[in-house]
Amino acid sequence: MYRTIFLKARLITLFFFCLLWLGACTGQRKEPEEKQKRIEKKIGVLLISHGSHSETWRNTLFELENNVRDRILEKGKVSGTKSAFMEYTEPSIATRLKEFDQEGYSDVIIVPVLLTVSSHSFDDIPTIIGLKENPESIEMLKLENIERYTPQANVHIAPLLDFNEILQKNMLRRARQLSKNPEDEGLVLIGYGSEPYEKEWAELFNKAAEHVEEHTGIDEYTVGWCGHIVRYAPDSTTTAIKRILEKKNTAIVIPALVALDENFQVRIIGGGIEKIKDHKTRVRYKPDAILPDPEVEQWVVDITRQYSNNIFNEKAN
Repeated sequence: MYRTIFLKARLITLFFFCLLWLGACTGQRKEPEEKQKRIEKKIGVLLISHGSHSETWRNTLFELENNVRDRILEKGKVSGTKSAFMEYTEPSIATRLKEFDQEGYSDVIIVPVLLTVSSHSFDDIPTIIGLKENPESIEMLKLENIERYTPQANVHIAPLLDFNEILQKNMLRRARQLSKNPEDEGLVLIGYGSEPYEKEWAELFNKAAEHVEEHTGIDEYTVGWCGHIVRYAPDSTTTAIKRILEKKNTAIVIPALVALDENFQVRIIGGGIEKIKDHKTRVRYKPDAILPDPEVEQWVVDITRQYSNNIFNEKAN
């Protein structure tokens, strides 16, 4: 009898050891699987810009994406890039985010290709993608038939392009191309403008103008607007040029706009210049834009790498 009890006890003990061993093996197999799920990410990058009826403008933004795509993808953490426009034309933000969802992306890094702060960056884009419920933006989006879409993917919004050094270097390069005699010249910067954020725009341009002065000697500057803040009229450009010509013999006019849109650079700014009586001899102007610019391209690459690294690090932890 004692022998039978002893054998039963050994069998029970062996049975429990087997259960423990199986549990340990299962745990060892399960942990890597769970860890793999945690670090399994499919990240996309969406370059968002304002939008324009101008094909030239749109092509410039598509070209930006083409120029940075390989560098963004080469590290292997980002699986795809797309471009979208906030208004006026397709592909829209909603269209692109739907595509990312259909393609199984877990995360989308949004890079706004916008110069500096405005209602677009603070209110409109977050409202479009479901991160914000701004009543004014919602009404504006309805009026302009801009679709809102909240993606299944996690969305990460990168900062704006108003890194001072980028704009400063860009303005300096373009001013040098037009300058002949810095002592007799003044700088006129024409921006799109945003009435609620006029202070931020002015500070941005102040630093750019100071940088130009430091490296060229052009010591007078002023600012004009060409966007909705002046109802897309050329008068602000004309007035800004006149302010410079009261002090200097020549005005160097530089459009501080992201890309070339004939409506702005030709019709509005060019029209404002033509109102200056002796503009052919006293005004120097090239209807160009901030893009293309290698510094901007590198910034886009750097900021997407930073965000993709953060996404992987968060998931791994």
